[in-house]
Amino acid sequence: MTGRTICRIITGYVLGDEMRRTLALATLAASMALLTSHAAMARDQIRIVGSSTIFPLTTKVAEHFAKTTGAPAPVVESTGSGGGFKLFCGGIGAEFPDIVDASRPITGSETAICAANSVRDISEIKIGYDGIVMLGSREAPGMELTARQLYLALARTVPVKGASVPNPHEKWSDIDPSLPDLKIRVYGPPPTSGTRDLMGQLLLDQGCATFSDIASLEATDPDSFRLLCRTLREDGAYIEAGENDRLVISKLEKDPTSYGVMGFNNLERNRERLQGVPINGIEPDYETILDGSYPASRALYLYVKDDHQQLVQSLGDFISTYVSEAVIGEEGLLADNGLVPLTNEERAETMTSAAKFAGN
Repeated sequence: MTGRTICRIITGYVLGDEMRRTLALATLAASMALLTSHAAMARDQIRIVGSSTIFPLTTKVAEHFAKTTGAPAPVVESTGSGGGFKLFCGGIGAEFPDIVDASRPITGSETAICAANSVRDISEIKIGYDGIVMLGSREAPGMELTARQLYLALARTVPVKGASVPNPHEKWSDIDPSLPDLKIRVYGPPPTSGTRDLMGQLLLDQGCATFSDIASLEATDPDSFRLLCRTLREDGAYIEAGENDRLVISKLEKDPTSYGVMGFNNLERNRERLQGVPINGIEPDYETILDGSYPASRALYLYVKDDHQQLVQSLGDFISTYVSEAVIGEEGLLADNGLVPLTNEERAETMTSAAKFAGN
């Protein structure tokens, strides 16, 4: 065996040992990177998006949760129900929200978008009731409206002598002489809001259907019916006010001739500053919303991403806190902030829906 051959053999062994060490180091680095990646995916804080109506309620719960458990307070954003579902359904992982506050049920199309992005295990948890109310400042002229009058005030087009025409009503008194002789000026939610969706479904559709020609479309051409009934004015009579309810309340106080459309809990929390407008002769209050006699009562929900229990350690504890008697019960934290509590039977259903998060 020549010296050159021995050198090649020795070099081969040396290179082999070096390669093994390199591979071992690479494997260790990959393992550390994987562990670091998983650690980076986890979050200390729960992220919640959604309804501007539920935003102040969930903010209260977030503060209560942090105070009573020592866990970081969840981050709560007011995006509107529709905007919240868009973010929520974006996918699974730390960059996506864990919970949506919703002032309406999730739609079939939203469920499909969630599923397409691997968001398939979702828990719906009903937390209580609220109502869509029209309100004004304490200095605003008091009035009562029917659903028909509200439709005639806010719709972009209205029926006149059998034809659909651009809304001609400039003042409330143009609709009915018994209403205030004031320019129609209503601050309301944007299209991303669940309040806007349900204002259309619960109030404008009802008012629209009092006209027989339009009512017949609901069965034969529902898309045209919804378009006629729910398309709102863009001439200054209806003003999209975003998702900041506190800003709207401030505007109402500065201009007592204007009104706003919001969730009942805004009225309940600000009785000394605001007054509600009865609809179809029914005052918005706890009893009429809970028994359904108020024409624009609605349930409020949390939608929770089940897969995120492994991502955010405090998610289960937060859900358990939210559905507790101390928070959504008849004498709970949110009852003092305008939430209309669930019935006993509904409370039992909610506890069942939330049970999967207990102890996680």
